[in-house]
Amino acid sequence: MSDFDTLRRDWLAHLGHERRLSPKTLEAYGRDIDQFATFLTHHLDAPPSLKAVAALKPADLRAFLGYRRRDGVGNRTLMRQLAALRSLARFGERSGRLTAAAFAATRGPRLGKGLPRPLDAKAAAAVTKADSRAGEERPDWVLARDAAVLSLLYGSGLRISEALGLKRSQAPVSTADALTVLGKGGKTRMVPVLPVVVESIAGYLAQCPWRLAPEGPLFVGVKGGPLSPRIIQLAVEGLRGSLGLPGSATPHALRHSFATHLLGRGGDLRAIQELLGHASLSTTQIYTRIDSTRLLAAYDSAHPRARG
Repeated sequence: MSDFDTLRRDWLAHLGHERRLSPKTLEAYGRDIDQFATFLTHHLDAPPSLKAVAALKPADLRAFLGYRRRDGVGNRTLMRQLAALRSLARFGERSGRLTAAAFAATRGPRLGKGLPRPLDAKAAAAVTKADSRAGEERPDWVLARDAAVLSLLYGSGLRISEALGLKRSQAPVSTADALTVLGKGGKTRMVPVLPVVVESIAGYLAQCPWRLAPEGPLFVGVKGGPLSPRIIQLAVEGLRGSLGLPGSATPHALRHSFATHLLGRGGDLRAIQELLGHASLSTTQIYTRIDSTRLLAAYDSAHPRARG
């Protein structure tokens, strides 16, 4: 086994044991490095060694990306492969076996931003109801908890990290109509809390079997600790099947739905920017493209002359 192969093996073990990446992710990363090694064998006329890898230039890595692109690989896969190579190089540097500045200096391909894919109003509302998961072998308080979290994402436009970062003392009560949220970059903002959301949170608190400390998390897991975002993601994945939702239905899609539905009902773009906590208006403007796309689709499907 070459020193490069040994580094690859140790790196994958590190990702699996310490970073706890999934087996499928490890398989993809291992395949990325194998493809890179195959390319280097032809590119350098010899199997790769750590000395050879350390001597690589950005032009060599661009040649690898071009080699993969000729195989029909898209930009997202190329970005993942470059990320895998950078991770391997950083691991090699931390372990004192490799110095490879070319990996950090190589820029990947640009990724075009696709439009967010919100749910329609009826589907979004169904996702936020505990009754939609009736029949699941889960405690009622867990279903109520998940519904309360999802209600905040759709009703107030929160990110999942923002909802799960709320403290017990921040739980809105019947007289509250706004919530202070800590968002990206440590910035706080005020968001509205609809009565239906207040009711959903109250229902969760009434059923929660754990004593929640005022400065502890508002939403807790089945053992009383902080709730993992993955639990909410899995809840929505389950709802896709029961409600017949598309694969794009995720917790974050509820935030997209919040913005899109506000805009569709005449909401002010600047106000929506503030509600979402976007630093730039250009980030929020993407929702105007969604609205325009829907208008054109409605026109094409309804206008008598649209189909020629």
